[in-house]
Amino acid sequence: MGCQYYAPADGGAQNFSVFMPRLTFGRGSLAELGIRCSELAFKRIALITDPALLDGPLVALARESLSSAGIDYAVHSEIRIEPCDDTIQASARFLQAGKFDAVVSLGGGSVIDSAKGALLLAAHGGTVRDYLAPPIGQGISVPGPVLPHIACPTTAGTGSECTPISVIRINEFETKFVVCSNYLMPTVAIVDPQCCDSLPERVVASSGFDLLSHALECFTARAYTRHSHVDNPAARLPIQGANPFSDMAAREALDIAGKYLVRGVRDSSDTSARDKLMWGATLAGMAFGNAGTHLPHALSYGVTHLMRDITTEGYPVPSPFVPHGISVIVTSPAVFRYTAEAAPARHLSAAAALGADQKGATPDDAGEVLAGRMIELMKDTGMPNGLGGVGFSEQHVSALAASAERQKRAISNAPRDSNRVDLENVYRAGLSYW
Repeated sequence: MGCQYYAPADGGAQNFSVFMPRLTFGRGSLAELGIRCSELAFKRIALITDPALLDGPLVALARESLSSAGIDYAVHSEIRIEPCDDTIQASARFLQAGKFDAVVSLGGGSVIDSAKGALLLAAHGGTVRDYLAPPIGQGISVPGPVLPHIACPTTAGTGSECTPISVIRINEFETKFVVCSNYLMPTVAIVDPQCCDSLPERVVASSGFDLLSHALECFTARAYTRHSHVDNPAARLPIQGANPFSDMAAREALDIAGKYLVRGVRDSSDTSARDKLMWGATLAGMAFGNAGTHLPHALSYGVTHLMRDITTEGYPVPSPFVPHGISVIVTSPAVFRYTAEAAPARHLSAAAALGADQKGATPDDAGEVLAGRMIELMKDTGMPNGLGGVGFSEQHVSALAASAERQKRAISNAPRDSNRVDLENVYRAGLSYW
């Protein structure tokens, strides 16, 4: 831990914590769901899933596994992609009425995040906004444990099965905010790569860029020693900045993204590549859950707040809709060009892990080298050409920055400080890349 990046700072944190669920990874893991529930002495399960998965083979497999193990269960599928405070409240009512002793979430990040939010409100009451930071919310800390949660992801991107974070859209503000508490970490994560076998190309691309950005943001985040010291260990949040554990997970996830993202998108029969991406997403989730993201995610919330008249192939949802991974990646090259001067060695190391050509590169080239590799991957997977590719132009820059500025926790985790003008400049630079 003698890395210069973690040099002690006046008033800075002196230690970091690692938060993890019990993890099972591999093909066939989902069939073990019932046995896992029996091992933990669960008797009655709430199975939360996506309505698009409800009548499909994955939910059928989960049902069969639970029934074979003698587990009583009830299914709840009234959630939405990009969960909002209204759907979280409805899911909480389902949990309160059902007298369950545990929850299983089976789906993408939206399903897992919905389960976390519902578990919180079912256990402790109130509304989502009560647990958001001021001025949007009341800043109430999650007061204690929630029901046990087994998270079973069906996409290779969010890593939500390994994070204590739930991202929820607040309808009044038409944008997303983060609820974060160590109590929201899933108890068990079951990651079965076969769940991704039938995903459409565009879904694999979007979720793959989410994993890539998680890893990049965690690896380049402000060092944990540059965050304020917290005396009470129970009060330490997992958004604690880059640390040696998150580095380890993020670096391996970047290597996987660089080698397998294009393969996994282009060829649905390439199960080796898709399996690697599923593992990469889990690793990036471990990093995210122990370091936190920064500017690309903060800026993505401005995109999903102000998007209009657009949807994305492969997602059966009405317009307007920009998948999370795409909303993150359209500004990412511009972000890393901006942040590189604060941590050039980190940015060059991240570029190397992604497979960038660094021949002759100096620290002054770090942002360009990393951005160039990201743009190359975006082109090779058919991603939109920056913000302009999802319907934004110069006239939207000011409003985008004003929206993103509210994401103070993520912004403060970046290696470089920024103000409203800086955010505007990054958005402007992200309008087009080629």
